[in-house]
Amino acid sequence: MNEASGSGRDLVDIARLFDPARLAQARRISKMSKADLHRKVGVSAAAIGQYERGEVRPRAETVAALARALHVPPEFFALGRPRVQVDIAEASFRRLRSTTVTQQQQATAYVEQTWELSCYLEESVEFPELNLPAWALADSDDVPDPVTAARAIRQHWNLGAGPIQHLVYQLEQHGILTVFFSMKEDSTLDEKSRIDAFSTVVLPRPIIVLTPDKANDVMRHRFSAAHELGHVVLHHGRQGTDSQLERQADMFAAEFLTPREIIRDQLPNRLNFKKYEELGQRWGVSVQSLIYRSRELELISESTARRAYITLSSLPRRTMPVEDYEGERPELLKSAIELLAGVGVSLSQIATDLQMTPRHIRRLADIDDPQPKLSLVQSHPNGK
Repeated sequence: MNEASGSGRDLVDIARLFDPARLAQARRISKMSKADLHRKVGVSAAAIGQYERGEVRPRAETVAALARALHVPPEFFALGRPRVQVDIAEASFRRLRSTTVTQQQQATAYVEQTWELSCYLEESVEFPELNLPAWALADSDDVPDPVTAARAIRQHWNLGAGPIQHLVYQLEQHGILTVFFSMKEDSTLDEKSRIDAFSTVVLPRPIIVLTPDKANDVMRHRFSAAHELGHVVLHHGRQGTDSQLERQADMFAAEFLTPREIIRDQLPNRLNFKKYEELGQRWGVSVQSLIYRSRELELISESTARRAYITLSSLPRRTMPVEDYEGERPELLKSAIELLAGVGVSLSQIATDLQMTPRHIRRLADIDDPQPKLSLVQSHPNGK
């Protein structure tokens, strides 16, 4: 389906059944202000606000113009499909100071549409059940401290005390929906202003959103995943300041990835970068995190740790792209789509049913865009 397809009669029906919240969602995910949109569509910014509040319905030709501007099929705006709204306050964004409200709104709209896709797929494909302790499923007075919680989740998932292989795979197999949110296409953002990772527990299935292009390094990626798992299990009530919650999630991630009772005996008592590198490869964590762990466990002093960070920053950094590591990319949505394709439900059909574009479905499910097929041009009979 073309992004702005639809006959005149269809557009009249869509205008009659116009869902104001769909317009707001499409605008958020496109990072457009009302002023941006009114310039593209040819109506006033006040009119855009009236459409989103449901005070006025757009005319058929305006529906078509909105669809073209926001790169969605016109049918996207029609009532009748399940929809949720996730507020910024309901997501555990990292680095709030360096990201704008517009970026956060785009990210929550992305989560909303991820939820829609997962609900559609779960009608036909059985997803893993959410497998968390009772204290991690709802607001509870029995939530343990971060270190105890990390140990409890390891035990609940039968992970033992050693390195965790395929961390993202483990999250998905225990019912936590994990997705990628890439911002590579936004050339206006530098690395520091991009969203690092976030999660939300306001939906029936917790969702963790990872941004591999923020820093495409598997060690940082794994720590971000563990950090967000900490938010999922610890912070249903979100009590405390942002800095306190972030600190608790960091403590959870450190203990979850490198249990102190095991890692303490493996860490060196003085700076040894070769040893840190070997341990990092074994445990799937960065050298920086092991230095921090050494300081936290009082194996090295604060001044030694500072000196180590300075030395580390001067050394060449080896890139370890996430895509090179099995079990560290989300597969649940992609696998469900592949299963449906096996019984005759194409990705294009899924896109049509959800009134999204196939390209957007691929983005939500982390499916690479198909490469164009090339063929050699036959030589001209005259050799030209």
